[in-house]
Amino acid sequence: MTETIGVVSHTERGDVARPASPSWFIAKINPVSRFIGALILCIPMFFTLDIMSASVAFGLEMLLLWIGGIAPWTVLRKTWPVWIAAAGSFVSVALYGKTSGVVLANLGGFVVISQGSLYLALATFLRVAAIAVPGVMLALGLDPTDLADGLVQILHLPSKFVYGGLAGLRMFTLLQDDWRALGQSRRSRGLGDGNVIKRVLSQAFNLLVVSIRRGTKLATAMEARGFGSELPRSQARESRLHAVDWGFYLICAAVPAIALITAYCTGYWHWAFSGVSN
Repeated sequence: MTETIGVVSHTERGDVARPASPSWFIAKINPVSRFIGALILCIPMFFTLDIMSASVAFGLEMLLLWIGGIAPWTVLRKTWPVWIAAAGSFVSVALYGKTSGVVLANLGGFVVISQGSLYLALATFLRVAAIAVPGVMLALGLDPTDLADGLVQILHLPSKFVYGGLAGLRMFTLLQDDWRALGQSRRSRGLGDGNVIKRVLSQAFNLLVVSIRRGTKLATAMEARGFGSELPRSQARESRLHAVDWGFYLICAAVPAIALITAYCTGYWHWAFSGVSN
């Protein structure tokens, strides 16, 4: 007696669902909306460089993330690379930024610390945090497959390009396993010893050959499934925008609007492309 093996629909699979985000609110948002919302939050903050707008925006973002279910200390822990980058920008701008106001330290003429440079450094630190922290939190837990479905169905990007990139991203995670397998294969043949640089270059070339072969097979499989056709494709997963997505857009637009209006009304507004004077 033979048993017929068929393809099981994704809706009937028993896979364990992974959380789409640490926040219950962000988890309900379409992946495309999370990407667009991050742009809405970040782009307006590039037009001014002052302490007021950056601090107001960052404070509102932390408050909204807390309401959405992510505690501030959790945000700080998950975004630690942002704080390293922000600290580096603070130090570099403080030492080499535009000199204005009272000079606090002059180390040979090349490094001058002044009131203006410290103000600019603090404003840069806060702006990096206000721009990068929400972007990182919105990206946490983002499923690439859901994002690809949204890009094709909502933004109407070419499916061949989007799903090809998705497949490449999925296969990129195999490089570490391939590298390990190639190393073990070379050692089993007695080729693991010797010049380290020569061994790494040779193994890297082998990895390139394996990647090209795998990419060729992937391209052939995608063509066999009709990705090269101009005919409209059906979708296994439906991606739509809901009311929560439009509410999310309003929130993302309100945060920089409040921050920039506050900076303008309090006199802290400084056009980011014309320098800073304090």
